[in-house]
Amino acid sequence: MAGKARLQRIGAELQRVLAELVSREVKDPRVGMVTFTAVEVAADMGVARVLFVPFGDRHPPDEVQAGLTRAAGFLRGEAGRRLGLRHAPRLEFVYDESIERAQRLTRLIDEAVRRDPDAGAPAAPADDDDGASR
Repeated sequence: MAGKARLQRIGAELQRVLAELVSREVKDPRVGMVTFTAVEVAADMGVARVLFVPFGDRHPPDEVQAGLTRAAGFLRGEAGRRLGLRHAPRLEFVYDESIERAQRLTRLIDEAVRRDPDAGAPAAPADDDDGASR
């Protein structure tokens, strides 16, 4: 079992090496330009989840994922050699929806602010008095 800090270092290096390999070595037209947002290495180093975002709208995420999955064996072997790992983790490519979710939330917030003209105004101080005479 590897320590947490070591797993994070391996994940970061794996992310760097995979980005380089995909940009220079992978010839699959479905992959094109892709950004790896994170690599999560399992505690036993058997599997690494590689989160990705396609750069541009040339291919939908599922096509890019299929291309990356097809190249996974090559990428695993090359990354293992470059990082000097005796047993390189199996690569699982997962589309990272967090950026898309953040954009959707931002749009929703912007729409709500546009619809409510008082949303940007500071709140009026609350009265302790409920308006009833004493």
